[in-house]
Amino acid sequence: MKKYVFSLLILAAASISTKAQVNLGVKAGVNFSKINTDNLNESTKTGYQAGIFARFGSALYLQPELYLSSTGGKFSGNNSTGNYNADVKFTNLNVPLLIGHSFGGESLNFRVMAGPIYTYVLDKNENLSANLGPAYADFGNYKNSTIGYQAGAGVDIGAITADLRYEGNLTKISDSYGQRQNLWALSVGFKFF
Repeated sequence: MKKYVFSLLILAAASISTKAQVNLGVKAGVNFSKINTDNLNESTKTGYQAGIFARFGSALYLQPELYLSSTGGKFSGNNSTGNYNADVKFTNLNVPLLIGHSFGGESLNFRVMAGPIYTYVLDKNENLSANLGPAYADFGNYKNSTIGYQAGAGVDIGAITADLRYEGNLTKISDSYGQRQNLWALSVGFKFF
């Protein structure tokens, strides 16, 4: 699958002309993440994201990004020992590589985009209640990296850019209890040029 994604990205980059427009900028925003699991009640956790992006092209564009984010999830339920809860927080380094299409002009530009994202976990913080029980002993075995996808839409008003995206995981963040993380992210950025 990695070969197909890489081939698609090479094809997209080749289709963007040598006279292509190049933008560099910074972005920051908020995300609402959730870790879906088997047999547990999940709820959303609010986090942040901040980083840099480049955009190569005009109507058809390639947009690599690098940003730091905070994601995670909350869980609750009850078992024979009583009520339990868990709060998981990750600090991540995210590298999405998006292919997009824009509609409009220089002062007002609408965009749609999608592509793969690689996430590397820099730090994990788990707060598990003591009565989670021995059945959940492997609950916190989280992977250090995952592959996912992002899809969304955005708008540029002059040098200001804003995006709303959905992110899903192609790989599980933990093999125990079918844990997969997904999120919605809203970000605002500024293009330097």
